[in-house]
Amino acid sequence: MKQKLTFKTMLSPELHRVLTSMGIKEPTPIQEESFSLIKQNNDVICQSSTGSGKTLAFAMPLSEMINNNDKLVALILVPTRELCEQVSEEFKKITKHKKLNVVEVYGGVSIENQIRKVPHAHIVVATPGRLCDLIDRKAINLKTIKKVVLDEADRMLDMGFVNDVEYILEQTPKGRQTLMFSATIQKEIDYLIKRHMREPKKIKIKEHVDKSLLKQYFYIVNPRERFDLLVYLLKEEKAPYAIVFCGTRRTVDLVAHNLKNNGLEAHAIHGGLTQNRRKKVMTSFHGKSTHILVASDIAARGIDIQMLSHVYNYDVPKTSQDYVHRIGRTARAGHEGVAVTIVTDKDFDSFRNVQRDKTLDIMELRPPKLPRTNYNKFLPRQQNVHPQSRRNLHRSHRSRHHN
Repeated sequence: MKQKLTFKTMLSPELHRVLTSMGIKEPTPIQEESFSLIKQNNDVICQSSTGSGKTLAFAMPLSEMINNNDKLVALILVPTRELCEQVSEEFKKITKHKKLNVVEVYGGVSIENQIRKVPHAHIVVATPGRLCDLIDRKAINLKTIKKVVLDEADRMLDMGFVNDVEYILEQTPKGRQTLMFSATIQKEIDYLIKRHMREPKKIKIKEHVDKSLLKQYFYIVNPRERFDLLVYLLKEEKAPYAIVFCGTRRTVDLVAHNLKNNGLEAHAIHGGLTQNRRKKVMTSFHGKSTHILVASDIAARGIDIQMLSHVYNYDVPKTSQDYVHRIGRTARAGHEGVAVTIVTDKDFDSFRNVQRDKTLDIMELRPPKLPRTNYNKFLPRQQNVHPQSRRNLHRSHRSRHHN
């Protein structure tokens, strides 16, 4: 029988002390299975969901393998700014005893500041677009890279970064170690694996959600009752610590705005907000001064949210994989969780796709008598929107008038 690893047996005494001070006592399955494979310099593909402890799964062995007399050695590619900051912060915490220099590189902030910092970095955590900008400016040299991590690989490809990722990998030495962490393995990912990885070891970790503690419900309502039901449920739960998933940025903004108008403190997060605004929203949410986060899938995929009591699908996910990824943000670490999906007639096809997964046990509930709510279909003038998103809005507005 394989002996269970502990941090004490896995790690150097210094790193063990750091994790103990952070209140992290035992390795998760993904950390236990991947640690020795990574330390032995294997290429590794790890299929795992949010909440499985994947950041530490690659951060711990890499921090043990890198010395502060090295040049730039490790590159971690991530899909979003939030994830970039979170991964960078995790590395900084666990490498403080080695005095490694960790630099984050992402868009929406000054590139000049990043250009000044990267020559002194041992580890760079980056989003693909901004890293390509630095490469094109010859502000970063990836020829010294020995370790590359593709974190949330499937989401990077969903967001259209496949060409950027290819371009970046081609700038690194062929003999590097490559680690890939992804919730799903798609055709494009399979192509990247065959082209850029060397006989990778594969690890597949089961969902981190305790399904015995997760209650899953769905309601079928008329489209005009969808928001009424959401408000009713949120108020009945007396401000749960919840995330509401919406399909588009505009719906995210509308739902968050209208929840506030109905007395519920909610904040929107999506890729169209400035980095400063997104940071404020997440600080408020982690500090629990905000209890309700309204998010798009892409934004939510790139943020680490630990203890959610409720997940609401205001827009139904298109596949069972997307559904599982959403509900995987609750019912963790022995706590109960609730996942609620609101279904209207436009959602029937998508919800049938979800229900094809026979491992899911989603119970139908009859909607209660719903009081009408105030719902304004128009947003106030947008504040804190990323300039690129504003340009896109103006561009689409002009094209509608010209066509």
